Amino acid sequence: MPKKKTRNTRRKIIDAAWQLFYRQGYDDTTVEEIIEASGTSRGSFYHYFPGKDGLLSTLSDVFDQKYEALMETMDPNTNAFEQLMYLNRELFAMIENSISLDLLARLYAYQLVTRGDKSLLDHNRTYYRLLRQIVLQGQARGELRNDITAHEIVRTYALCERALIYDWCLSEGDYSLSQYARSMMPMFLQKLRGNPSAPAEN
Repeated sequence: MPKKKTRNTRRKIIDAAWQLFYRQGYDDTTVEEIIEASGTSRGSFYHYFPGKDGLLSTLSDVFDQKYEALMETMDPNTNAFEQLMYLNRELFAMIENSISLDLLARLYAYQLVTRGDKSLLDHNRTYYRLLRQIVLQGQARGELRNDITAHEIVRTYALCERALIYDWCLSEGDYSLSQYARSMMPMFLQKLRGNPSAPAEN
């Protein structure tokens, strides 16, 4: 099967699954409904996923798609720190509007107990690659610190996002995630600004 067709088939299944999960809930969605909604086949589904539980970790794919779309519309000349804050605001707004709290909680629980790949920490994801691209450009332009590595800045940013999402899940969504992040993310990451003279080791 050609690589592009393989990628498109997998994405169709993921997109259909998360739309159904949001609309009718995870427990009330069947594999058969996902197959029908994605326009794929039972064989294709089980080629990519061992079952419905296997789709929980693909929420990271949904986040990656959102970042890809945002990167296409974002002005590359915008300050790198502001680019990071913009990506966070838009991602968290998407989470609030189209990802149920229950599914987020399930994802975090699944990632904690799984012995397999932990998608949230996979630095080969689009999410991490795009963040690294922004950080490297920001360091080159003096907008972000260059006495620490790009890897460490990206790791810190991702850690802050996970912490805010985790706390929101623990609090059962009793406040606005996106509004809270507007004040907390800049405060958490403020010390990443600037351009100390020491070169980065990227």
